[in-house]
Amino acid sequence: MADHITVLTTTDSREAAQALARSAVEARVAACAQIDGPITSVYRWEGAVQTEEEWRVLYKTPASKYPALEAHIKSVHTYDTPEIIAAEITLGSGAYLAWLESETSAGAD
Repeated sequence: MADHITVLTTTDSREAAQALARSAVEARVAACAQIDGPITSVYRWEGAVQTEEEWRVLYKTPASKYPALEAHIKSVHTYDTPEIIAAEITLGSGAYLAWLESETSAGAD
């Protein structure tokens, strides 16, 4: 497994996306979170095809922080079953990856 990952989730408003992003960075379970949207999501839920506007939050963090980030997202997300998908960062700037580590360590301030 790679040492660093990105983690994706979506939510139903810009404000909710900002709260998800900010709370994860404040909790040091992610070094950075980017928000984009609105996007259009089409999915099946409770037996019907839904089309909704959502905002996407992309977190960057060390892979070792995934369990804490997943737990954090689940604890603050408003969805019953939030999307939480992780992808490995296979290559990246050494300085940036070191920054991910430093910003998610307990004594970073």
